[in-house]
Order: sequence, then structure tokens, then C-alpha cells
Amino acid sequence: MARDLPLGNGNVLVNFDTSYNVRDMYYPYVGQENQAADHLSHFGMWTPEGFFWIDNPELKKSSSYLNDSMITNVEGIHERLGLKLLLRDGVDVQENAFVRKVVVENTRQQERTIKLYFHLDLHLYGNGVGDTVYYDPDLRSLIFYKGHRYMSLSCCGAGGKNIGCTSYAIGQKEMNGMEGTWRDAEDGQLGRNPIAQGSVDGTIELELKVPASGKTEAWFWICFGKCLEEVTGMEQKIREVTPHTLLQRTYNYWEQWLAKDRHDLSLIDKDMASFYKRSLLVVRTNMDNRGAIVAANDSDILKFAKDTYSYMWPRDGALIAHALDRSGYFSLTSKFYDFCKRVITKEGFLLHKYNPDGSVGSSWHPWINAAGEKQFPIQEDETALVLYTLWHHHQLAKTLDSARDDYDKFVVPAAGFLASYKDASGLPLPSHDLWEERYGVHAFTVASVYAGLLAASNFAEYFQDKARMVYYREAAAKVKSAVEQHMYSEQEKRFVRSLYWNREKNTYEPDMTLDASMYALFDFEMFPAEDPRIAATMKAIREKLWIQTEVGGIGRYSDDYYHQVTQDIGKVPGNPWFICTLWYAEWVIALANNEGELKEAEDLIRWTMSHALPSGILAEQVHPYTGEPMSVSPLTWSHASFVKVVQEYMSKLKQLKNKGTGKEDVSDAKVLQTSGASQ
Repeated sequence: MARDLPLGNGNVLVNFDTSYNVRDMYYPYVGQENQAADHLSHFGMWTPEGFFWIDNPELKKSSSYLNDSMITNVEGIHERLGLKLLLRDGVDVQENAFVRKVVVENTRQQERTIKLYFHLDLHLYGNGVGDTVYYDPDLRSLIFYKGHRYMSLSCCGAGGKNIGCTSYAIGQKEMNGMEGTWRDAEDGQLGRNPIAQGSVDGTIELELKVPASGKTEAWFWICFGKCLEEVTGMEQKIREVTPHTLLQRTYNYWEQWLAKDRHDLSLIDKDMASFYKRSLLVVRTNMDNRGAIVAANDSDILKFAKDTYSYMWPRDGALIAHALDRSGYFSLTSKFYDFCKRVITKEGFLLHKYNPDGSVGSSWHPWINAAGEKQFPIQEDETALVLYTLWHHHQLAKTLDSARDDYDKFVVPAAGFLASYKDASGLPLPSHDLWEERYGVHAFTVASVYAGLLAASNFAEYFQDKARMVYYREAAAKVKSAVEQHMYSEQEKRFVRSLYWNREKNTYEPDMTLDASMYALFDFEMFPAEDPRIAATMKAIREKLWIQTEVGGIGRYSDDYYHQVTQDIGKVPGNPWFICTLWYAEWVIALANNEGELKEAEDLIRWTMSHALPSGILAEQVHPYTGEPMSVSPLTWSHASFVKVVQEYMSKLKQLKNKGTGKEDVSDAKVLQTSGASQ
């Protein structure tokens, strides 16, 4: 089930499923150690007339965020029981605490007793072995712990009064047919077992009186810590200031954070501006405070692949950081570049992916080829794109004066590797493609290497390292020349996706498959958008990779097997991906000479918005016939791509509106122009 409405502060990330059940709780790193491990934690309500959990179909819900904030706004009505429910949740921006406000409205004419139940099914350190949960009589709360992981579950009535649960249940689960203590809540009577160990869970109860035709407020919260003292200290703070204060300051913080974006959103419609801000917030939830930008934190993918997307891919991270830099969030992205500087290898490249704590992530890239010869297990674009976006980071932040350490510790070794990892023609040697499926020389990779080398030459020029400046620039020029010679098909009048080495013929053979990632040849500034060769390539992508169903959108490439739902590749070459559709929109925007020519790009932006979840969450891809989210949700890259494309759309719109007025337009496109790009 897709993840929805993520909430986080860079240390804690909480994900819900589309029924608004808590499914993921990451701490102390975003994307590492899922303390819930995809197990469902329940929230429900008992009345003398009946009981329901929040995912009961009788409870008709609408789920969204509160305005443009990282506070949820979930409204529900249970007509048969005469109850309305409002939930507002947030992860505090100062404490590592999740806070839930509950407003219960009684639509009947008599006072009623109701009981709210909050259940936690935890798997501390990501597994259910050796956990303990007990009732703390001082806090009147449940404490879960194992090793250096502690969590508390607490509640109170309106205004922070009557702190503590009115009853509780503690027990074992996932053994001997035991489902968990949530079952104990359904009759409105909890067992009050004081402690359990092993595979355990716990439920707390808060009993309330709801006036006739009136409302009652309640609060629940979860504290995350590494020791008991940390959790109990946090509990005391929350009780002193009230949970309402935490939720309010969190709302205020994200409102102020969004205001830092440097773009004039009045240029676009309110719904697009709101979706843009929502995407910025979603990106932030998947960023760890120590620098890792995590691809996705949807643990549901475990059921299919036995691994997750909860890693930092340097390529994804670089392009996501790039979008944030264009918005002005430099202090945030600088931590990502520090992360890359810490993990770069002695050879000068970044590996496949990393855990949020900086350790090397799982990989399927081998260290030897079919002939038994050593090869590097890399996607070369991951190193190159960090170089490329690091240059723009310092340009935009105006921090080149303080970039010497980045130059010495990252730029020089990375650019040295890129410049030397090449064949006699100047093309980069083979590596894995961005889709992690093929080993060869790829259009996306060569474009990123070209851009990375030019960025390195700009750094070298700034620091008056003239020998390296010339070396990097000449290497970039050779890459471009080799691409023109070897990766352009005169027969098809467009570029090719990849080159694969044929050992028997001792030469490269072209892969003519159309691939949406070939957009990189213009986006990374190897060729201008109006180049006829680029135009022919992009038009072919639009014609051949557009999904010929009511859903629409652009697939990755023809006969894409990943989550493939049909073999009718003429109609559905692959599932529609948000990033691929938005890449084409970038090219349309780059070419537009008047506002009318921007219409197609606006339609593609709105296509993206219309295929999000109602909350504004974008998955990786959608089903080509139903439009339902597929693979992970949310995908950080999808939201960052939306941010970047809307930035370019606003920039071009502003430029066109100022055309002929004499006003100088300092657009993103001009700010980000790479010096030396014509080399």
C-alpha cells in the first residue's frame, strides 16, 4: 500500500498508508532503522454503540495537509455512530516527538462516553527480537525499549490536563496465534498486563466525555530517544509546555521555511503553487539532518524486493539538492555535499548507494565482468552529477570563497577520476546506467561526465589552478566530440541511448532503444535545446514513449520490464514515470519563445499534479490503465523534478512577460549557465 502524508524533522520520519495507519517510524536516521518495520499501528474509537478502527470503511475520510504545512488534516465521519473525527499530526521541529491532536464531535443530542485507543506495533532496530514494553506508573505511559532505542507512548485530555492513559494493554504478538493487544481494545476493556518482552506491542486508552452536540479534544504523543533519561526528559518538556505548543510551533516553522523560497509564485496558479510547496516539504521529509538525501522511505517495497529505497543514491541526491539550491536552501544542501566529501573513495568515485549513516549500501553491481576482469561497481554519472551540482551550489550560495576544502577533497579526486576513466576516443569507459540495468557507455552518463568536468574546470579556474583547468576542459571537449562521432545515428537522425563493447568485433555497437534519460544531452548543457539532433531525439521520445491510454505520461524506455503490467508495448512501452514526463516538459520550456508555446509544458505539469495522491504525494510511477501509484511512494526525485520544472516554467514565463519591456531577466537558466559550456 502506497505511503502517504510523510511527517519528519530530519531525525524522525513517520509515514502513513493511504488508510491513515502509521506504517513507518524511522529514527535516529531518516531512512535507517525503521522502528515500525512496516507493521501496522492502529488507532480506534469505542462507544457503547460500537467500535471502529481508523481504516474501517464506515468512517468516511478525507486526508490532506493543513494548508501548506507539515501538519496533517484528516477529517472523518461515522454516520451510524453519530461521530465526527479530526486528526492533526506533526513531528516536532525541536524535539524528536510525534504529536497527534484529536477532536471528537458528537452529533447526537445526549452526552456520551467514548474511548480512544492508540496502538503501537514496534520492531526496534528493525526487528521484533528482544523488545520490551512496560507501563511506567510515574509517567502513566508505555515505555518501549531495546538497547539504545527508547520510545514512549502518552496521552492527555484537552488543554494538556489529565495527563496519562486511563487504561493500557501490553502483550506479545506474531507467535502462538497472537495478533496483538489491539484486539483487546475492541470490547472497550484492556487487560493491564504491566510488562512483556520478546515480540511485543502495546495499546493505551484515553476515556473522554463528549457533550451533546459538542466536541472534545485529546492529545497523544510518541517520544524517541536513545536512553530512558532522554525520553523521560522529553516527556517532562511536553507536559510543561503542552503538546499544543509543539504542534503550533511546528506549523509556524514550516510556514516560515517555505517563505525562504526565492521564487515569485504569483506567476502561477494557486493550485500549482501549493503543489510546488508541498513538493518542497516532501523532499525535506526524506532528508536526514546529517546530509543523506534518501530516495524513498516506503517499506512496502520490502514485500517485493526484500530491500528498500531507503538509501542515498548520489545521483538522486545531487539532482534533488540542485532543485533545493535553486530555491535557496543552501545550508541544507551543504550537508549533502559534506556527506559526499566524507564517503568518496580513494580512487575518486562514489559508490552505488549509501546508508544514511554513511556506510556503504547494498548493491548488485559486480566488481568483475563476465570475462573475470576487474571493473568498478559504479554508475559514473553519480560522481559526475555531484561535481556538476556542487559548482552551482557555490555559485548560487555565493560561497566560492569558502569552497577550497570542497575543491581539494572532492573536486580534484572526482574530476581526476572522470578525466582518466576514458578510452582513446575520449568517451568514458563503461559503467552501469542510471536505471541500474545495463553496463556500457550511456548518453545520460556521458552528458553528466561532460558537465562534471566543466564544473571542475570552473572550480580550478576560480582557485587559479590553471593546469587542472585546462586538463578538465580539454577532457570535456573530447567527451563532446566523441559523442558527436560515436553516439549520433545519421540513419535515425538522433542520438543513441548507449554503446556496448563487442569483444569479438573489438568495437562499440549502438543501442538504438529510445530512452527518456537521453534528455540529459541538453539538460546538462552538452548541446543546446534547439540543436536539430536534440530536437529529433526529444520528439522521438514524445512520440514513441507516450503511454497510449487514458492515463498518458511518458515511460522510461520501450519494453520496460520493471513492474511491467502488459506486453502491449506498442500501446504501453512502459509504465508512466513522473520524472520522465517532466524531463520532456523541461525541453518544451527551454524551446518556448512565447507564452502559447509553454502550454504543452503546463499541461504536463498538470498531468503530474492530477496523478498524485489526493494529498499531493507523487509515487515513482503509475499504473498505465488505472493511474494508481506503483513502486515506492513518495519518491523524492519525483517531487524534486516537479520543483525544478516549475522553477524553469516560472523563469521562462517571467522572461517572456518581460520580453520587449527592456527589463533584464535574471532567470534561473542564466544564473545556472555553466561557463565554458561551449568548449
